[in-house]
Amino acid sequence: MTLLAVERIKLFTTRSPLWCTLAAIGAVVGFAALISGVDNDSPATIAKAEFGVNFGLMIIMVMAALAITTEYRFGTIRATFQAIPNRTATLLAKTTVVALFAGVIGEFVAFASVGIAKLIKSSADLSINTGYEWRATAGVGAVYAIAAVIAIAVGTLIRHSAGAVSLLLIYVLLVESLIALIPNVGTDIQKWMPFQMAGMFLSGDPDPTNTTLNGNGPPPGSAGLSPGWALAYFAGFAVVLMVIALTTANKRDA
Repeated sequence: MTLLAVERIKLFTTRSPLWCTLAAIGAVVGFAALISGVDNDSPATIAKAEFGVNFGLMIIMVMAALAITTEYRFGTIRATFQAIPNRTATLLAKTTVVALFAGVIGEFVAFASVGIAKLIKSSADLSINTGYEWRATAGVGAVYAIAAVIAIAVGTLIRHSAGAVSLLLIYVLLVESLIALIPNVGTDIQKWMPFQMAGMFLSGDPDPTNTTLNGNGPPPGSAGLSPGWALAYFAGFAVVLMVIALTTANKRDA
């Protein structure tokens, strides 16, 4: 519990988590408000309200990466490891605090997006009833938390803020999309990439009555597993990456 308290103090006494939180809220909720306000030709849906979730995801990953890389940048990680020689416990405590915080942000922005869309289009039916609609909203917190674990693992491995952030953003924005361009096998490989699986959990297997299928919203996710197993796959990828990061951190100098 002491380690968790220490990491909580570290997280909430720096500016980057605050600015990243505000940016994530602005991006996700802002997109929901914008789309609901300007799109009068089609009905409002949960899928359209959650359009900005991926933008918020990238911001949260930046926040998580900075939570560890700034410690290496300013040398505070050395003092931490001297006070607490168990590096695994220290890094797991940081990961737990940041992941929980990311999950809370994810839940807030997801439900706030639906709320602002309903506020703008009061006549729209934005009730959350089906399994698809619950995954698209309540599931955002789980995806954000797991993505934060991935970002901390990458930050621990690279230990450089610019490098870690660049790698994470390039991978999320470009790599998984460009893999589909590989002749013959690209599309099949892409379905098994981790963030494709995260998208499958949030937007895959939609309710047939949902207007997403009629072109009024982002396309449904497509991956190699069902939504539940897709989330497990995404979480498993995060665990493997974190194990590699912990092993590396214990073997090299701080």
